[in-house]
Amino acid sequence: MTMTMKMFTSNHPLSQIYSAITIIMYQLRRLWGNSVPILSTRTTQRRRKHHILVPHLFMALSCCHSTTTQGLNIALLTGSTRTSSPPTVLHPRVNTYIHKSLTQRGHEVTRIDPDNFPLLEKPHFAYPTGKSPSNLQEIHSILQDADGYVCVTPEYNHSPSPALLNILNHFGSSTFAFKPSAIVTYSAGQWGGTRAGVALRTTLSELGCLPVSAMIHIPKAQEVFDRDGNINTSKDGNDPEQWQKYCGRCFSQLEWWAEAARRHREVADPFNESPVFEKSPDQRNAP
Repeated sequence: MTMTMKMFTSNHPLSQIYSAITIIMYQLRRLWGNSVPILSTRTTQRRRKHHILVPHLFMALSCCHSTTTQGLNIALLTGSTRTSSPPTVLHPRVNTYIHKSLTQRGHEVTRIDPDNFPLLEKPHFAYPTGKSPSNLQEIHSILQDADGYVCVTPEYNHSPSPALLNILNHFGSSTFAFKPSAIVTYSAGQWGGTRAGVALRTTLSELGCLPVSAMIHIPKAQEVFDRDGNINTSKDGNDPEQWQKYCGRCFSQLEWWAEAARRHREVADPFNESPVFEKSPDQRNAP
């Protein structure tokens, strides 16, 4: 019978130890077979003491429960270069609100705006190592060091912003891989950019930064936020706490996966069995 350990959460201060021991056991089982115990109980007397010891160890450690979330490095990728109206230029309001919301949750947020990028002529991965332009190399380092990504986009013709896609297309999938992402969309109309969000999921999945299931859609953003990126409480129905709760669902999913991925990378290199393409994408082809 397998014993399920429910006392540990992603916020537990000793969950790294739990994760590390579990991964080590898994790797040992791969090398040595089933003679290495997993977190389970057996009726066989010969193995009984090993299988009981490990769950009891975690039960003892669980007494030190904490709900403190360790801050993450979040790359905030924005998706609009518009500077004039009509209609109302919305991206400064939305980007400011999302940036502040993430910072208030204890994360270090680095914003990457599309006006720092020319139209794609030569992507970062096409340059020899260390030979890309300095600004491209700097942004690559930010993206590579990030624990997760938040992409903010308006909806243009039922699609994500070309400006956001231009950022993403400058970098290879190994830059983003094995980390989570979150999608924020907005519009001046009633749909809040939902169709752009659905379309963006495939791009982020291909890059390896799988988007969490909860997305943030902001309809009539010009009414939701004031010019300073705060909830416009003068508008009926705009409740800051409700917006915080709504966005928190998405951000909490991002945090859960980002923390899990960060801890796993500390004990196992994900590129060992899924190496970076060194020549061309046909390296993924079936034999």
